[in-house]
Amino acid sequence: MRYAMTYPMLSHPSDPVLTSGTGVGAVAVATEAAGFHALGFTDHPAPTQRWLDAGGHDALDPFVAMGFAAARTTTLRLIPNIVVLPYRNPFLVAKAGATLDRLSEGRFTLAVGTGYLKREFAALGVDFEERKDLVDEGLEVVRAIWTGDDVTYEGKHFSARGITAHPRPFSAPHPPIWIGGNTGAARRRVVAHGDGWCPFAAPAALAATAGTASLDSTEALVRGIEDLRRRCDEAGRDWSGLDISITNLAGGTPGHPGFDADAYVDGLEKLAALGVTWVQVPLPGTSIEHLTEELERFRATVIDVFG
Repeated sequence: MRYAMTYPMLSHPSDPVLTSGTGVGAVAVATEAAGFHALGFTDHPAPTQRWLDAGGHDALDPFVAMGFAAARTTTLRLIPNIVVLPYRNPFLVAKAGATLDRLSEGRFTLAVGTGYLKREFAALGVDFEERKDLVDEGLEVVRAIWTGDDVTYEGKHFSARGITAHPRPFSAPHPPIWIGGNTGAARRRVVAHGDGWCPFAAPAALAATAGTASLDSTEALVRGIEDLRRRCDEAGRDWSGLDISITNLAGGTPGHPGFDADAYVDGLEKLAALGVTWVQVPLPGTSIEHLTEELERFRATVIDVFG
């Protein structure tokens, strides 16, 4: 099992130290030292005040922040959680991702999703109703630019002729691409374009807000994994090399009262048996000092026990 943490900017306003370059560097170093395998950042370039007041959170630009984290570490993988692909021109995403992967010597994974905040789409001048088509075309563009020269692409939203974007990514043939979302459409994209599936645990109410399918039990996860493998088989694709990343709900939330490390480890064993390869670990973001303590506690009670 491999462990990833999303940078804990969990509120508005956030701890000012966490929003500084010094803070990002310190958290990255502590995350790597605790035995974690990846660190990521969320993607909210233009959230509304209404969303923030309703429990939303501040966010750094994921590519800039991952660059800071990469510069302070040597093994930590950079996995955004997640890049909302329709927000950006995919040629720019490809360039930012290739640059980060090259400068980090192959430590970047591009995890993408469709997004769900209508007013954020509006602020960015992106048609919310076209977001699914934008994701599909964007994935085609990114992969083509990362692996080819003199690329010509003709789609509904993007048209380009004779494009060559060097330097290429450090990773060969390209950085891994993960697809977020709980729906069958997300799993279809994994089969067509991806190297991993990163659903998120979501009861019905949260799923409705995020515009995705609910995923609130082990049984629901099993059905999703079975569907993913069926789709791979139908497409003639070997599913054994795909990553699956999700939060472990057993034992409670690390760093919070009542957390049961033994139950958490039992949950990891069950997830691993299902084919889950990465677990997303939510940790508190009240301060860097508290976060560092909880990282070390998680290492001692979970990583050193389960591996």
